[in-house]
Amino acid sequence: MNYRHAFHAGNFADVLKHAVLALAVAHLKRKDKPFVVIDTHAGIGSYDLTADEALRTGEATHGICHVVAQPDIPDTLAPYLDVVRALNGTDGMRWYPGSPRLARDLLRPADRLVAVELHPNDAEALAAEFGGDRRTAVHPLDGWLALKSFLPPKERRGLVLVDPPFERPGEFDRMLTGLKKAHRRWATGILMFWYPIKSREDADAFTEAARRLAIPQTLLVELGVAAVVPGEKLSACGLLIVNPPWRLDAELRRLLPWLQRVLARGPGACHRLEWLVGERPSGQTAEQDSIAHREE
Repeated sequence: MNYRHAFHAGNFADVLKHAVLALAVAHLKRKDKPFVVIDTHAGIGSYDLTADEALRTGEATHGICHVVAQPDIPDTLAPYLDVVRALNGTDGMRWYPGSPRLARDLLRPADRLVAVELHPNDAEALAAEFGGDRRTAVHPLDGWLALKSFLPPKERRGLVLVDPPFERPGEFDRMLTGLKKAHRRWATGILMFWYPIKSREDADAFTEAARRLAIPQTLLVELGVAAVVPGEKLSACGLLIVNPPWRLDAELRRLLPWLQRVLARGPGACHRLEWLVGERPSGQTAEQDSIAHREE
């Protein structure tokens, strides 16, 4: 999967990933204590949706642009869409915030962002994006090494977003290794691992392996906008979240059906919300615990 993000910024996968990220940061802000966001594969910060790369794929048109045009946008999207709208002002939908820009714009003065990006040109662009902001540190490093270098953080509060480009074989194995390493070093942090679903079999093998790790409080979130067909355009993705904020699952239980309906582009659109490991709230049944693959 050749994934230079300028071609895909603002697509359905970004909508899911960034909506969840913004909700998690909003939860962290409910306490006065400072926190840190660590983005291990940060990209360039913000993306021009009128550039040739974005126009060539048109993915933002069917993603973020379609979302903001809806008349019934759920309140759960407010933390995410407030940043998107602020970045664009009254000039329409030209700019899209990548995960580091989204996180930075949600920070309070005492909070921090650690943005890690290995690609030299992207790291340079990212540093320019945040030049002069004392809350933000940009590191031109391998994102997988960041899980050792920056954990645990001094704040002991916050989250890690791991969003690799899936350009090399073995990325799912690296994610499992990274998940174990991150949890071992920071067992109380919010750990978010994004993955594309190019093959249902491969994705299910990965999530089952994650289940066998038996890391407490592991939530699975998936969104598909069409049936998964190997070798075709990306149509589904997921997030593994360790230590999700309290009631995040309830917010996503309301949000995912809306996203599925709005972003569906063909038969097989679906969503999934399941606790891989973790106790259910009192009185909740196994059937309520898993909302799996609702087909259109």
